[in-house]
Amino acid sequence: MKVIGLTGGIGSGKSTVSRFLEELGAVTIDADKVGHEAFKPGTETWREVAAAFGKEILNPDGEIDRQKLGKIVFSDSQALARLNQIVHPRIYALVKAKIEDYRRWGVGVVVLEAPLLLEVGRPSLADEVDEVWVTVAPEAVVLKRLEKKTGLSQAQSRARIRSQLPSKERLKHADVVIDTDCRLDELKARVEKLWRRLSLDT
Repeated sequence: MKVIGLTGGIGSGKSTVSRFLEELGAVTIDADKVGHEAFKPGTETWREVAAAFGKEILNPDGEIDRQKLGKIVFSDSQALARLNQIVHPRIYALVKAKIEDYRRWGVGVVVLEAPLLLEVGRPSLADEVDEVWVTVAPEAVVLKRLEKKTGLSQAQSRARIRSQLPSKERLKHADVVIDTDCRLDELKARVEKLWRRLSLDT
């Protein structure tokens, strides 16, 4: 089984590339969605996050309001580091278990879509992948995508971009770089070409 770690900055096109790979036959794990599982009310992670950031981040139903939490952590590097310390070990354990399940089931290719694949400490999700694929796009393109998708202001979007690992640092670890600043059909063709190579390897 081949495990691809798909990463890149916010708005860089990870999810689109992941969707194309899934259509081609890969099984995908979205680390953000796994994180949502870890955040469920009543879990240990939920209790620690509420204790660290205050009950004001909770909705009336007890769910963590990710927008409120985002406003805190994306403007404060220490708060973001604290959140990652709490959440990352749980996400790592859940992701590792999913990968092992897929290995037992004889899956050929697993794509782990993980924004923080390279930037959170030990244990590292990067240790669980065979190749690192990095999506990139110019900042101006990313800002337009974020405005359309999330409604964030440019200042809010820039704060999120700045809170992440710089692209040039991700590229140092990349086995494959995918420029997503192109038409969707062109991007799909690039992904299909990479898939053919993967199919030959597996």
